[in-house]
Amino acid sequence: MVWKFLPALLFAFLSCFLLASCSDPTTRHKVLSTIFDGVPSLPPAGEMCNEYYHERVAAETEGREMADVNADTDQDRRSSHKPYKEKKCKDCHSKNKNINAGLIAPKRELCGVCHQDFVQGDNVHGPVAVGDCLACHLPHNSPYPSLLKEDPDKVCDLCHQESRLAAAMHERFVVKTISCGECHDPHAGDARYFLK
Repeated sequence: MVWKFLPALLFAFLSCFLLASCSDPTTRHKVLSTIFDGVPSLPPAGEMCNEYYHERVAAETEGREMADVNADTDQDRRSSHKPYKEKKCKDCHSKNKNINAGLIAPKRELCGVCHQDFVQGDNVHGPVAVGDCLACHLPHNSPYPSLLKEDPDKVCDLCHQESRLAAAMHERFVVKTISCGECHDPHAGDARYFLK
């Protein structure tokens, strides 16, 4: 009597084993649709590839950022975004990678969700005005303070390479190694030229 159910039991066991061992969604779908009726169809190939590509790029970018931070030996100068450090990825990232590139808000509005206080004053720095915080800052980790892309003494030079109207004054300060942020607010202010 037990021998009657052995083929069905063996089939069920092998099916479960195959399902558990299939990490590829396409193979898993083929196995499931062979065994069961009503298995939902796979998304179009373009969507699957697009999602895989974004996941891979995000992982590679995060790996490079972590490698850059780990390569830096000056512990006091490292900075991490608080939600990233506390593994609260959902503060910025959503599960739906097709909307806002996987962020909870459009990239240009994302930082403003938490950091509204940076845009106060009559004069707003260009990147801040258009929500391009990533022009100066990294999103997760940085070997520099305040998640800056570059050393605080050099970060402004990423964009500001033009000859200055007040060149004589700036040359005196550069010689004394005074960083731009000591006189200028990098985000916004009431004074012209963002002077503090």
